[in-house]
Amino acid sequence: MSKVYEPEGEGLSYLSHARYGKDKVRVFRVVRDGPWHNVVEYNVTALVEGEIETSYTEADNSVVVATDSIKNITYYLAKTSPHVLHPERFALHLGTHLVSKYAHLKKAFITIEQLRWQRIPVAQGEGQDPKPHSHAFYRDGEDKRTVEAEIDASAGKDQIVARVTAGIKDLLVLKTTGSAFESFVRDEYTTLVEVNDRIFSTAIDLQYRFAPLRIPRPEDGEGKVFDLKLEGEQAKGTPWDGDAVWEAARGVTLEVFALDESASVQATLYKMAQRIVAEQPHVQSVSYNLPNKHYVPVDMKYIGIDNTSPPKAEVFVPLSAPSGLISATVSRK
Repeated sequence: MSKVYEPEGEGLSYLSHARYGKDKVRVFRVVRDGPWHNVVEYNVTALVEGEIETSYTEADNSVVVATDSIKNITYYLAKTSPHVLHPERFALHLGTHLVSKYAHLKKAFITIEQLRWQRIPVAQGEGQDPKPHSHAFYRDGEDKRTVEAEIDASAGKDQIVARVTAGIKDLLVLKTTGSAFESFVRDEYTTLVEVNDRIFSTAIDLQYRFAPLRIPRPEDGEGKVFDLKLEGEQAKGTPWDGDAVWEAARGVTLEVFALDESASVQATLYKMAQRIVAEQPHVQSVSYNLPNKHYVPVDMKYIGIDNTSPPKAEVFVPLSAPSGLISATVSRK
């Protein structure tokens, strides 16, 4: 019989935190409404916390809901949940089910990354304007919609609180003018030339955090059936209205990027975040990460061509690294 390893210094340490679950659960769901089909594709992470310490400290698996079971629960709700087409609602349903079904689990952390699918526009006849096809789709971008939901039942199964953060990831944008960078610190380390006109490009990473949301105890006790019953003005701007908030936040981000006469990435970022906070009363804070995508004009002076001064710069070399990284959080007072 093999000897069980007994670590030395048992009294010198303790388990201060534990969390586990299933990562990278890929879900594609078709919702059929007669000939009209809707689709979503998600990458889901579902993690849990609770009275699980002994699984680490005493090799007691009786407190472990297998990660394979968590995966199966994700697929079960993808099939049965009426909220599957709405990532914020689906995250709330999945997390509420996990903490409601298992008495010893106190928190669930659900992360959803939604990939883009857009209907293919097809003309229905000669001379007709294209209309969205009922069941044919294409991927119209690599940006992703994101949701992070913490479902907290640590105060009791009838006092569940949800904390939701949503956003956008990898939204690549570029404009060829309307951006400058001048009057920055100059010293012995400075080689960057000041410019009053340049290409501005970045891959936008946006997160907006909602005010906490009260989750009533599920009527079935387990959360297989789930509905917050929020409608109209009561739902507007909350995570339950996530589709509209995401569309508005994406629109503000793109509009400000396009229209702002940017003095710096920092200044443009601040204007984007300010507008979202102003227009979304249930959003408590907005964070952006904006990595610079550099486009450097090719120096052609060696053949007598000016391709570096702003009005004449037309041929550029895209550089992926190194790049500036500008980030900030704007919060509601």
